[in-house]
Amino acid sequence: MGSINPSLLHIGSTVGAVIMALMVIFIRLKASARPVTIRKIWIPPLGMSTGFAMFVVPEVRFPLWWAAIAFLVGWFIFAYPLIRTTSFEQRDGQVFAQRSKSFAFILLGLLLVRTLLHEFINRYVSVPQSGGLFFILAFGMIVHWRLFMYRRYNVIVPPETRIPQS
Repeated sequence: MGSINPSLLHIGSTVGAVIMALMVIFIRLKASARPVTIRKIWIPPLGMSTGFAMFVVPEVRFPLWWAAIAFLVGWFIFAYPLIRTTSFEQRDGQVFAQRSKSFAFILLGLLLVRTLLHEFINRYVSVPQSGGLFFILAFGMIVHWRLFMYRRYNVIVPPETRIPQS
């Protein structure tokens, strides 16, 4: 990884994760005041998918089965609390995400678990590789959560009853 001190890289990635978690909490709390749309459901995972470009760098690569395990852990374990606390309500003909009192605590708990796992995993893989693994884990979590949101949205607003948006 060149001349970057691995300890500084680790500290930087942890601080970055905390900042990102706080940003997600802030954005999600503000988003509950605006109506949910299909576009708003799918933009975060689509935007996040650009992160797969990190695997162009050889230092970030690892075996494909590691990626599969990370994705499945995100899909089945880390997405579960987000799915459990996500619900919608219909007001004035529009769909809104209901605020969950536990959402911020769940995100902070997931960050804590991620940090502890990061400490353990860094004993066996490099910092760039663990960053790639946790990116794939987070991607699996977000895709599952957003797929759940999309399905729930379709129950509330069936496709045949939607008004086209401009």
